[in-house]
Amino acid sequence: MIAIDILLVVTGGAALILGLVGCLLPILPGPPLALAGLLLAYFSSFCTISAETLIYSTIAVSIVTVIDFILPLWLTKKTGGTKYGVWGATAGLIAGLFLGPFGVIIGPFAGAFIGEIVHDRKDPDKAVKAAAGSFLGFLLGTGMKLVTVGALIWIFIDSFF
Repeated sequence: MIAIDILLVVTGGAALILGLVGCLLPILPGPPLALAGLLLAYFSSFCTISAETLIYSTIAVSIVTVIDFILPLWLTKKTGGTKYGVWGATAGLIAGLFLGPFGVIIGPFAGAFIGEIVHDRKDPDKAVKAAAGSFLGFLLGTGMKLVTVGALIWIFIDSFF
């Protein structure tokens, strides 16, 4: 039985770490992965996590995940962006994955800017504004995910004491 508990805790801890990495790399679903890690720890006799904590954590992760999908698109449109800017930001994010952490940060901005310039070459100021909205949405979404996963990691660590 102890071997299963150790496996649950180690696998849960690994999922939490991958969830933290997933906050910065959109290839991994950060908060849901971290929540899975917390759930694994819940079933271990080494951790004392309440069902109520899991319910609140699930609600928080669900809200943050939905907001993270909506926020960059909404801010891009709110700052005058079009679907070209949104698609450009998405393409920039994917391209940025191959350039490391700096690419993931700059990619959405550059992609939104290029998308807006393709749409309307006569208004580069509008393209910069839409790109800034996309970038702000990315930063806010990433910040929310980091705070949420940080809280889940804290719950995991605190559950041992």
